[in-house]
Amino acid sequence: MNKRDFLKSSGALLATTVLPTPARATDLEPHCTNWAGNLRYHADQLASPHSVDELRTLVKSSSKLRALGSRHSFNTIADSPVAQISLAHFDSIAFDPASHTLTVGAGVRYGTLAPFLDAKGFAVHNLASLPHITVIGAASTATHGSGIHNGNLATAITSLEMVTADGELVRISRGDAHFPGAVVALGTLGIVTSVTLEVQPRFDMTQTVYQNLSFDQLRENLDAIMGAAYSVSLFTDWQNHRATQVWLKRRIEPGVTHPQDPEFYGATLAKQNLHPLEGHSAENCTEQMGVPGPWYERMPHFRMNFTPSSGAELQTEYFVPRSRGYEAILAVEQLRDLITPHLFVTELRTIAADSLWLSTAHDRESLAIHFTWKPETPEVLALLPLIEEKLAPFQARPHWAKLFSTPPATLRRLYPQLEAFQGLARHYDPKGKFRNHFVDHNLFTV
Repeated sequence: MNKRDFLKSSGALLATTVLPTPARATDLEPHCTNWAGNLRYHADQLASPHSVDELRTLVKSSSKLRALGSRHSFNTIADSPVAQISLAHFDSIAFDPASHTLTVGAGVRYGTLAPFLDAKGFAVHNLASLPHITVIGAASTATHGSGIHNGNLATAITSLEMVTADGELVRISRGDAHFPGAVVALGTLGIVTSVTLEVQPRFDMTQTVYQNLSFDQLRENLDAIMGAAYSVSLFTDWQNHRATQVWLKRRIEPGVTHPQDPEFYGATLAKQNLHPLEGHSAENCTEQMGVPGPWYERMPHFRMNFTPSSGAELQTEYFVPRSRGYEAILAVEQLRDLITPHLFVTELRTIAADSLWLSTAHDRESLAIHFTWKPETPEVLALLPLIEEKLAPFQARPHWAKLFSTPPATLRRLYPQLEAFQGLARHYDPKGKFRNHFVDHNLFTV
């Protein structure tokens, strides 16, 4: 199994979210299930407006609704008891060379944005491992990519426009008091119609993979290893006290060469392209072996020229302070024999700190510990409290769009600006039109 070979599946959800009726994706209209097929949405209405005016009318006349993006969420964050709104028709892309900004509609995915921007001679600073997610969906949940000096995808946003509960179109920009709370907002303030991103001159990259990095190297060298390239990912199955693979994604700078050294902190250079999962074909992985290519064909792990369907996998991710990353890795490793039988792979990445209120990297340099699970829902849900207990000393923040069981009282302690965000949500949506059970439980439970 890998992220490109997505299959149909079904399953249950966390007790902390609305429990859906299990259903096979093949029995439903595509919008009725999430990407992985592990949950069915409750909404029996899906509106697909073609214009902002049409959207404003829909929002104003609705009692409850949530925006539905690429459906790459593994919990009920996008669920609605009444209606969902697809913004797939909001697919405009406008580049402003004078301000070095790019404005994209809510339906635009990174796989569309990137080649368009590259052709203009520009790039965004970071990308996620999959290019098939929408820009706004990624930003709204603090999806991140990798790099010690790279903020998550939301940090590229300079302004956004959204339709609020009363049907008004509102623009919020950097410098506005509400901006830090409005970018990563989990869809609770309004329906975002477009965002403007800051861009930089395009660049080329290489990707080199090493195998079998001992965790012992992380004791003293975690920052050096994770900072050895523009973007770094470590993959592990938690066995044998090692990262099975190290992916180094380097920018090509004029006059700077990066020879493919035979070793990297004791890990050995791969002799062929590899998939993160041992034994799987690397056919749809981005090019490795130090071959130069455009930024958007190296930063993601998987190529853009394929379209995944639904995926028989579950995902969980926790963010801990990078300064305590090695300790956190050792803590999770204690559960290795419980984790590995249900795991496809774990990925370790770093993210720079930011000032966005609900960002998982808010005010701290972070290490992300990501689990791609087999579609074994009961077993995975039973493991989450054990993992969270091990990570509790590190104030681990769960990814908002993935499976977790962290209690609301703990989330309140993890996000010092949560009370301010609650006030912001009440300001733009006083009657809770955009709130659902997930939002109420995790953000508003006293």
